[in-house]
Amino acid sequence: MNVSEQKPQESLQDSLHLVQRLLHRHKLVEDLVHKQDMPKHDLVETLVHRQNLTELQAKLQQLHPADVAHILEALPPEDRLTVWELVSPDDEGDILLEVADAVRESLLATMDSDEIIAATEQLDADEIADLAPDLPREVVHELMDSLEQEEREQLQSALSYDEDQVGSVMDFEMVTIREDVTLEVVLRYLRRFDELPGHTDKLFVVDKNETLKGVLHLKTLLVSDPESSVSALMATDVVTFRGTDDTGEAAQAFERYDLVSAPVIDMHNKLIGRLTVDMMVDVIREESESEVLSLAGLREEEDMFSSVWKSAQNRWPWVALNLCTAFIASRVIGAFEGTIAQIVALATLMPIVSGIGGNTGTQTSTLIIRAIALGQITSGTTRRLMLKESGIALLNGVVWGSVLGVVAWMLYKKWTIGLLMMAAMTLNLQVAALVGILVPISMHKLGRDPAFGSSVLLTFSTDSMGFFIFLGLATLFLL
Repeated sequence: MNVSEQKPQESLQDSLHLVQRLLHRHKLVEDLVHKQDMPKHDLVETLVHRQNLTELQAKLQQLHPADVAHILEALPPEDRLTVWELVSPDDEGDILLEVADAVRESLLATMDSDEIIAATEQLDADEIADLAPDLPREVVHELMDSLEQEEREQLQSALSYDEDQVGSVMDFEMVTIREDVTLEVVLRYLRRFDELPGHTDKLFVVDKNETLKGVLHLKTLLVSDPESSVSALMATDVVTFRGTDDTGEAAQAFERYDLVSAPVIDMHNKLIGRLTVDMMVDVIREESESEVLSLAGLREEEDMFSSVWKSAQNRWPWVALNLCTAFIASRVIGAFEGTIAQIVALATLMPIVSGIGGNTGTQTSTLIIRAIALGQITSGTTRRLMLKESGIALLNGVVWGSVLGVVAWMLYKKWTIGLLMMAAMTLNLQVAALVGILVPISMHKLGRDPAFGSSVLLTFSTDSMGFFIFLGLATLFLL
């Protein structure tokens, strides 16, 4: 298989493995030389150090900045810094844009102000805006002073928006044309560019005040009569975004309408920037990663190779909450010690009820979190969803509760225990369904991430209520 036929992910993994092998060999050789007793030991050690890293540096220069960023994220801190020192200064800014926030923070911590400015001053205004929250304040001010007036205004505009708003991620590189010219004039105008901005699938038609009038698709430009006017061929029903729109909703619109780029306008319909599909892919990926981590109560900013102390601190809040919930669940069991002592079979059966409830609740909450992310949940649909999930829980409780009831009867030869299993399973699945709906919806209404800690709260609810329902029914009907 030649290089062009390889899958990108396979090629990236090969590059990572090669970098790891080169780093490992470098360490082995350095250790051997360091232990040798020879004349001019320091000089020899320096020469060997440089020679061993030459191949690694050459490999890094062949890689795309995004691939180098992936490799940095996959390396422990000491190897990460070794690789970072070998990165070409021309690529440092692009790599800082691509790496995860926690890794970017660790890399910036090793750089002085002059190095940071050198790495970022060649970036566009929108790219500097992405990095600005992680840069020292004096560096941001110095960068602003080094920019031309137009770029400085663009940077200030981007920084004026919150990080989850369209204005914070919009691109300022775009091609605008007037509606009162012919396609021939537009083609001559485009030939003056060395290259068009990335993901240019349409040209934005504006008036002298930069008010958006429509768009001219490149495919229309290429196949139409050059003597035709822009006003006759431009599309006026354009999907537009405001700078204050939510980035997640914009990403959904890109997916829904199969967009490659789209204009961003202000309240006066003035064109202020554009969104491109690569930005929206980044938004979708970041939201997906955030949701996965939030389900377990983890923060996005944790570096996979961060120190034990920092990682432990990151997880302490939810560990503490888990301890509290586990203690409450144990107190529920403790309240029924007499029941368990008289019917020992209950001790082996009650984890089944709570476990199945947890799985059912997780399924429900996952569907609800997805629906919230897609904007499919409204106040008018919440009640209907609760009825639907309760119906599913009732059906599953009766069917699978009956199965468990038969198994319990076969094991312990008591039909009452079988009925208890079926009743407890049905009731706990109802609890799981309600919690699976109410927790993410409540978090969303409170302005928090619907996934944040949902699994922890769900486990607590299904465990505690599962034990309470199962042992409570046993106390009422079996003793």
